[in-house]
Amino acid sequence: MKCLVKSKAEKGLWMETRPIPQIGPDEVLIRVNQTGICGTDAHIWNWDEWSQKTVPLGLITGHEFAGEIVELGRNVDDLSLGQRCSGEGHLISKHSRQSRSGKFHLDPETKGIGVNVDGAFAQYLALPAFNVVPLPDAISDEIGAILDPLGNAVHTALSFDLIGEDVLITGAGPIGIMAAAVAQHVGARHVVITDINQDRLDLAAQVTDVVTVNVSTTDLQSVIDNLGMKQGFDVGLEMSGNAAAFDQMIEAMVMGGRIAMLGIPPGKSLVDWNRIVFKALTIKGVYGREIFETWYKMIAMLEDNLDISRIVTHRFPVDRFEDGFAAMLSGSSGKVVLNWRA
Repeated sequence: MKCLVKSKAEKGLWMETRPIPQIGPDEVLIRVNQTGICGTDAHIWNWDEWSQKTVPLGLITGHEFAGEIVELGRNVDDLSLGQRCSGEGHLISKHSRQSRSGKFHLDPETKGIGVNVDGAFAQYLALPAFNVVPLPDAISDEIGAILDPLGNAVHTALSFDLIGEDVLITGAGPIGIMAAAVAQHVGARHVVITDINQDRLDLAAQVTDVVTVNVSTTDLQSVIDNLGMKQGFDVGLEMSGNAAAFDQMIEAMVMGGRIAMLGIPPGKSLVDWNRIVFKALTIKGVYGREIFETWYKMIAMLEDNLDISRIVTHRFPVDRFEDGFAAMLSGSSGKVVLNWRA
């Protein structure tokens, strides 16, 4: 089978031919139809400090996918051949307190496909049946291939009650934009998304009709005033990993506001804890998706007309994967999808 491999300790990925994986009794074999390129994949492509410490050379990368089941392990009796699916890319253990209490997304022994073990940038993927998420007919393979990042957006957005609330999102990358669409879909009052990349803000305006603000040219306080929000935002979703954006969010929150943080800063950053304490802010770190509650909720919202289709801006056959990564690394794309059946 064809697959994309981190075969050298330098920038890039390389197309290789590997044997089709052999599955165990509790696994399924999935023929991959489409895959999304994630920010994590871009880190691996760039072979940055994190990647060098985390990713073994020779690894098949990729973790956002949609496909169909072509082989069942002998113990698998709740899935079927030909069934369309996506899947949870976090492989959990069954030993930790968190796993044994059903808090699978908090398992400290988690391994990631395409990061720690062979992943989905391949024509075939072996996956535990436990991790398989069947796709309803209403969800296309293209959307199925980006359910992983949508799940990050849903997990972050639904960390706090949003009904009737005023929501600030910092960072208009694809996940931030999808979080804005989710916040609006579930009943937030005002949703504002900020960035300094106008291309990303323009994409946000195409995907949803929330308020977009380029904070390099527009004062956020003037937007707050124009919206009639006397005290500021009730809920903040920090998606940028940028310290200046986080500082701006803290200033813009109401007393007792709540912040969910998905963005990862590049290193240690200064935080004005006095402002956080004296504003009585609640801050929650978000990692991955709640397994499998987030999947249930995002599929339900998609079936209830949550439309994120325009977040996909680039589509390439897998043989043009280098063009796909160039688009992803440009900083002006939405989601980039590779077609493995083209």
